Amino acid sequence: MNVLEVSDLHVGYGPQPVVHGIDLTVAEGEVVALLGANGAGKTTTLMAIAGVLRMISGQVLIGGEPATEPLYRRARAGLGYVTEERSVFKGLTVADNLTVGGVTQQDALRLFPELEKRLAVRGGLISGGEQQMLALARALARRPRLLLADELSLGLAPLVVTRLFVALREAAAEQGSGVLLVEQHVRKALKYVDRVYVLRRGRVALSLSAEEARERVHDIEQAYLASGDSAA
Repeated sequence: MNVLEVSDLHVGYGPQPVVHGIDLTVAEGEVVALLGANGAGKTTTLMAIAGVLRMISGQVLIGGEPATEPLYRRARAGLGYVTEERSVFKGLTVADNLTVGGVTQQDALRLFPELEKRLAVRGGLISGGEQQMLALARALARRPRLLLADELSLGLAPLVVTRLFVALREAAAEQGSGVLLVEQHVRKALKYVDRVYVLRRGRVALSLSAEEARERVHDIEQAYLASGDSAA
């Protein structure tokens, strides 16, 4: 069953769309990567699916139901959304961040036991990798039907990035969560995803299995990821 179906999505930051007619799906237990150069429309697409940006036209179905409500209502219905800004409350401790997020320490630490020694530390004083673990733990511990993750690896060490990807893969396998992942580390991401969409100038240029993408990764990098596009 598809937990996400996007049909003919047009979205932008005004009347002029920067994402044009996108079709994509994510199934239960599936991890899908959304790739593209800077400005190809990846984050804009995620923001529209999450309800942060209003669609110009098209349809988004989450769990088979039209998603027309704002982000907080979609979150209550089973959507998780981790942005590239590492959305933690920096003035609150790690433990309080989990409480505010509505998850238990036990569930969060099962995902990221590394956070146990940091529970009493304020979110602004832990490392960038720990902040991203905290944000992802808060999202995954709620057992989302669909998780959107935007540039989890931005500015992080390779070992931390691997840790985050493993957590996503395990959540898909164990919880049945569908994951749509925007990622800059293409070759690393391809080790953990099932399928790939490649965006170019706000349109889907390629739709491939992960195996096909790995076989063509050099060509994909050269043709679609090497330079910026005109979309946002």
